Amino acid sequence: MQDPQRLRQRYQSIRALSEHICAPLEIEDYQIQSIVETSPPKWHLAHVTWFFETFVLTAYLDGYRPYHPVFEHLFNSYYETLGNAYPRPKRGLLARPTVPEVYAYRKAIDAAMDTLFDRLQQDPDAQLLALIELGLNHEQQHQELLYMDIKYNFSVNPLRPAYRDDLPDRGDMGATLLEWREQPGGVYEIGHDPDGGAFCYDNESPRHPHYLADFLMAGRLVTNKEYLAFIEDEGYQRSDLWLADGWTHINRYDWRHPMYWEPDGEGGWLEMTLGGLRPWRPDDPVSHVSYFEADAYARWAGRRLPTEAELEVVLEKMPVYGNFAEEGVLHPAPATKDGQWFGDLWRWSATAYHPYPGFRPYAGSAGEYNGKFMSNQMVLRGGCCVTPRDHVRASYRNFFYPHDRWQFSGIQLADSPA
Repeated sequence: MQDPQRLRQRYQSIRALSEHICAPLEIEDYQIQSIVETSPPKWHLAHVTWFFETFVLTAYLDGYRPYHPVFEHLFNSYYETLGNAYPRPKRGLLARPTVPEVYAYRKAIDAAMDTLFDRLQQDPDAQLLALIELGLNHEQQHQELLYMDIKYNFSVNPLRPAYRDDLPDRGDMGATLLEWREQPGGVYEIGHDPDGGAFCYDNESPRHPHYLADFLMAGRLVTNKEYLAFIEDEGYQRSDLWLADGWTHINRYDWRHPMYWEPDGEGGWLEMTLGGLRPWRPDDPVSHVSYFEADAYARWAGRRLPTEAELEVVLEKMPVYGNFAEEGVLHPAPATKDGQWFGDLWRWSATAYHPYPGFRPYAGSAGEYNGKFMSNQMVLRGGCCVTPRDHVRASYRNFFYPHDRWQFSGIQLADSPA
């Protein structure tokens, strides 16, 4: 069971970090929703607060009264059992509540949570403490979404503004030689280890046996330079490289390069980053590619994408070390001499997002958190450059639709021995 005082400190730290992420924004930036996949920063700040109010305070703090009678509707994301949610495509239309009002909402909920923590200090409740931990991991997910959404929102502005102009520009660091890790086949246990004691989402359980054949895993992510060779070999024009849905999608939307690449007018490239429009670096990992693009590149390279089980088996042997949000780069970096296993970019797997054998969702409305999305999406592993380090683990199952690419996603290849 969590220690209530340590969880209180963690709560305060994570809540403060969300506001720190938004500190560089101007008031106008809080309202933007450029595409349906993104949400305004103001909405993110309110939604994660709504989560604590709705799932924790309303149910567990005696005498608690809702902060505002309409907020339950405005800031509900997709929990159908909790009532009708405000339409996702229209979040950018909510000029009110204002940004100061949203921050006041956060402050009020934090004060109520502080009262609840006082009570937990005297009378710990394991179920309630676990629910608060879920809420904190939920907020960490939205911290990552804040970075993703801000980047996209700024990318469609012709001014190409920088979210932060003090982010380090590392220059060309040189790519690490690509090496391959051999992994013998056999029956492996995958999924969250309940004896480990750490937090996991319901979709990571139960731990179960899974057979793997011998395989090879690339020791780092695919680079911009390597992906450019695919483009220059007419990779986006060759239907034989693409899944049918991918071929239809790239031609419908005229995709010819990764998201955020822009021609520099002299035969080269620029790349939009959270630090603004910057020179394209050949040895940076290629980022913001869809599953369709990752799969086509792997086929062109004569390799394949790893399964999620292959990724987990390899990641379990590695320390959770890499380029995460705490490094302050907020952009994928070239691999180190130790390889590239966690951080930088979420790795696409070749595995569709589905329940593990014996999967049981959370009880009650929290059961809508993961399980109902187990359709038509693909699993990604490993975390990225805007993921909090303590939010990542080998068993973590991220998931996106195969055409999505505004998230920090990249390519780590696998293969079968000759």
